[in-house]
Amino acid sequence: MKIDDEVKGKFRNEHHKLAVNIIFTHGWLLNIHTLIFKPFKITPNQFNILRILRGQHPNPVTVNLLKERMLDKMSDASRLVERLREKGFVERNICSKDRRRVDIKITEKGLKLLEKIDEYNEKIDSHLKNLTSKEAAELNALLDKLRG
Repeated sequence: MKIDDEVKGKFRNEHHKLAVNIIFTHGWLLNIHTLIFKPFKITPNQFNILRILRGQHPNPVTVNLLKERMLDKMSDASRLVERLREKGFVERNICSKDRRRVDIKITEKGLKLLEKIDEYNEKIDSHLKNLTSKEAAELNALLDKLRG
């Protein structure tokens, strides 16, 4: 699927086309992830929070650490944590050393949910199968270079 066919518009130059292509591809991937997470009743941003927490488990983290590590920097981490808490996937505790700080940890229920979602990793990866591992590495390097 070529961006020219998808957007059906004119581009000022290759850089403009690249920007549109990246934004379009982001939306395409986000839609795929949204469909995969829908049966689990979580969003891609909630999944991102859970993965960060699993990576830090068994240690607690702060909302600020979550904000730093989230893929979508515009997300409201506090609101996402609260939704996950209501579902029983995370717990929030006031830090005993600093009452202004809130510690967040993934629960066993949250860990089990991620184990179930891990079974879909191959399906998630399959949407990128049109690229070889070498091409994926090259694209990763180019995107890293783009962000400078």
